[in-house]
Amino acid sequence: MTICNSLSSGVNRKSNPITMADGKTYQKLLRIREEKGAGFILLLDPDKLPVPRIQNSIEHAIESGVDVFFIGGSFLLNRQFDGFVQEVKRAAGEHPVILFPGSLHQISPFADALLFLSVISGRNPEHLIGSQVTAAPLVWKMQLETISCGYMLIESGALTSAQFLSNSFPIPRSKPEIALAHALAGQFLGMQSIYLEAGSGAKWPVPAEMISLVSRHIRIPLMAGGGIRSPREAEERVNAGAHFIVVGNYFETEGSASLMKEFAAAIHRR
Repeated sequence: MTICNSLSSGVNRKSNPITMADGKTYQKLLRIREEKGAGFILLLDPDKLPVPRIQNSIEHAIESGVDVFFIGGSFLLNRQFDGFVQEVKRAAGEHPVILFPGSLHQISPFADALLFLSVISGRNPEHLIGSQVTAAPLVWKMQLETISCGYMLIESGALTSAQFLSNSFPIPRSKPEIALAHALAGQFLGMQSIYLEAGSGAKWPVPAEMISLVSRHIRIPLMAGGGIRSPREAEERVNAGAHFIVVGNYFETEGSASLMKEFAAAIHRR
């Protein structure tokens, strides 16, 4: 029995996964961009946020102005991933909860959507299409909304987890035209979003000049993350044209959560 036949035997053919055009979560992202000018995304790492702290952490984030929650990490030592996602979704309410997977083990039917990533900045076939093909049947059976994303690693002054695990070179930060060419290719291939990623542990965030060039020439949402450690740096990237700012590691340090409101004020342009 082929993989397609095996899958179809367990899925109602009339109940297809949500398509790109009518994805409710994707439409929410577009509304956030339209209403606020730019959105604030908080990345939650299941290995670093204990389950008993989820409720308070999410409540604080929402009160501070966080618009969207990403869930994901480079590794997954937490074996109760589904439970973690359920707790985040329960606490987040109507705020979108989107999987930002670092591996095939970070897929769950309890999220609102999955950021279906392809590392288009690299040339490693496993992360361009290999893992995606393996994940696709699982996502299909879960009936999980997907948001396709051209994921681009940008030179950040350090060997980041994303760069190491993807076994791919980042785009030089001094070559914004190379980033633009990759972003346009992603858009022409039908991707719904572009993510410029400096990576966890980055010394420098994605250059504002690169964000500006890419933003001026693509029509799909542009996300930027990695190495953003102050409201000023977040604001600079929004002013350059980023539609969503993703911050994660910074808020895991003691005392940093108090600055969430300042980040939100810097990111929201309306």
